[in-house]
This record gives sequence, C-alpha cells and structure tokens, in this order.
Amino acid sequence: MVILTQSPRYLVYIRYFLRKINRKLHLKQLWYQDNGDWHWIKEKATPIASLNRTLWRLSVPSFSFHFMLGLSAIISTLGLLANSVAIIIGAMIIAPLMGPIVSMAYSVAMGNRKLLRRSSLTLLKGVILTLIASWLTASIIGLKTVDSEILSRTNPTLIDFGIAMAAGMAGAFTQTRRSIADAIPGVAIAVALVPPLSVIGIGISLANQEIAFGSLLLFLTNLICIIFFGGLVFLFQSYGNIERAKKGLAMSTLVMFALGVPLTLSMRDLIVKKNVTSKISNLIINETETFANADIKLITVIPHKDHLQIGIEVTAPINSISQSDITSVKNLLTQRINQPIELQVEIIPIQILESSLPLM
Repeated sequence: MVILTQSPRYLVYIRYFLRKINRKLHLKQLWYQDNGDWHWIKEKATPIASLNRTLWRLSVPSFSFHFMLGLSAIISTLGLLANSVAIIIGAMIIAPLMGPIVSMAYSVAMGNRKLLRRSSLTLLKGVILTLIASWLTASIIGLKTVDSEILSRTNPTLIDFGIAMAAGMAGAFTQTRRSIADAIPGVAIAVALVPPLSVIGIGISLANQEIAFGSLLLFLTNLICIIFFGGLVFLFQSYGNIERAKKGLAMSTLVMFALGVPLTLSMRDLIVKKNVTSKISNLIINETETFANADIKLITVIPHKDHLQIGIEVTAPINSISQSDITSVKNLLTQRINQPIELQVEIIPIQILESSLPLM
C-alpha cells in the first residue's frame, strides 16, 4: 500500500486493466444474452463408429461404384476429346473414386490393415475400369487431335502438388463434419482423379507414351497427397495415433519425395517458359516492326538442352511478312535472350472480300 501511494502510475495501470477486464466480461455477457443457451448447435466431429461405417461402405466395390465410375470415365474421355471444361467437371462430380482413397488415408491413420487392403483393392479395380473405359471410348471415337484440356494434364508441376495437398486435406475433413457434407462435390472437382486416368487411356489409344506417362504422374501425385495429408487431418482430430500411422506415413513420404523430382523439373521448365514468353512478347511488340500490322494469337516456348524452340502464331495480311523479316526477328531474340533459338512463325492470312450494294 505504501508502494502504491508513492507511485501513482501503478494505480493508473491497475484501473486500466480493471476497465479492460470489465469490458470483456460485459461483452461476453451480452454475447450469451443475444445467443441464448445454444451450446447444442456447437459443431462436433463425427463419432468414430459412424465414420468407420461410412468409410467401410465407401471402400466396398459395389455395383453402383463400378457403374457410376464407368459412366464417369466415358463422360470424362468425351469431354477431353471435345475440349469441353463443363463436361469434364460433370465427370468429376459423379466419379466415386474419392471414397476408397479417403478410406486409405483413414486406414493409415488408424493402422487398420484390413480396411487398407479393402480400399486399395477397390481403388485398383476402379483404376483398371477407368483406363479400359477411356481407352475403348477414345479408340471408338478415333480422334487423333490433342487439345489443351488433354495437354494440361500431361505436364504436372509443384502447383498440382499444392492443389492435391489442399484437396486431400479438405476431402478428409469433410468426412469428419456432417455440417459440410455439401462441400464433397467441390473437393472432387478440385482433386480431379478421373480426368488424368482418362488422359492415360487416350494416350494408350494414340500410342503416345508422353501423354500417358505425364498424366500418370499427375494421378499418382493426387493419390499420394490425398493419402498422406488426409491421414494427417484424421490424426490431428484424434482419429488413430501416430504410432500406428508412422509406417504408412513414412512410405507415403518416400513416394512424395520421389514424385517431387519430376514435379520440380516441370515447375522449373514452366517458370522458364513463362519468363521467356513474356520477354519475347515485349521484344516483338516494342522493338520490332515485323508484326505491327499483325495480330499475335499464340507464343509457345519449348526449352531444349542446347536451344529454345519458339513458335509464334499470327494473323496478318497476305505478303505483309517476309522470310527476311523472320530472320531479323530471330537474330534480335537470339541476341537479347542470349541463347540459340529455333523460330517458327505460322501466318494465318487475312483476306477481306466485299460485295457492294447495287446502284439505285
């Protein structure tokens, strides 16, 4: 008490903190007055017994599973061949392939080998069914062209790894919260399991190893990320324990590191392509007159070990661009980028035809 009278600052601090505490208590009291006794609506995790039954049911290779997955594979393949995003999204929504994969993540967290075997067998059957359906559909249609929707799934990068990681966590979390069950179709769209398998089937029908292998890498990335990060979500919510899960998580980690090598290389190539494409576009627009009267539609960059392969697609009036113009552009790009360049320019000629009104 003597100290307080000698140092009035203490009184100021004490009064300040007392007012602050009183204000918080008052706000808390107002909160409960406005909301009432609503503790019964507090979100709770799904009971382990209920989650067990749900995931066991999803891991059983039933007739409906095979039927819906086969239809999803056909729709996905046709959407890819038609280069239609809407059709591909529809195939993702009806595909039931997410169920057994989330069950695998749960079995890893719980250390349940029986469920892991059952869900793995169901997944294997589903993958084989999807590949066969996609291969047959692509072979019957007989299209030989490869559009952007197919190509976009043949060169996965670390970006796809990040998408699969977040989607895997979301897929596991939605199974533990009944209140957000409506989010499951969104998870299916984000993780995109069936379209990569359909692209593999298309690659097999075209006898194109690059397409098949690139899409297989994307599917494996999605699969491993769902199992690993989904298992972590289950563990975080006290489903299972780390002792039982450590063997499965360790194996998943090794596979992820193995997949990380080609994904990192693809990411590096993507960065190189984006940077070079931007630089080339600026050089062509700002420092050359060759394409002044042209409309540049597309610039593609393919890096090789000893040079860059650059393709430019333009629309321009007939005879407005000559071979000497292309040579001068190539020399300029080689000098500025400081790399050997193979330049190919595809010119789509513009011809305007008019029919005038008859004289009155």
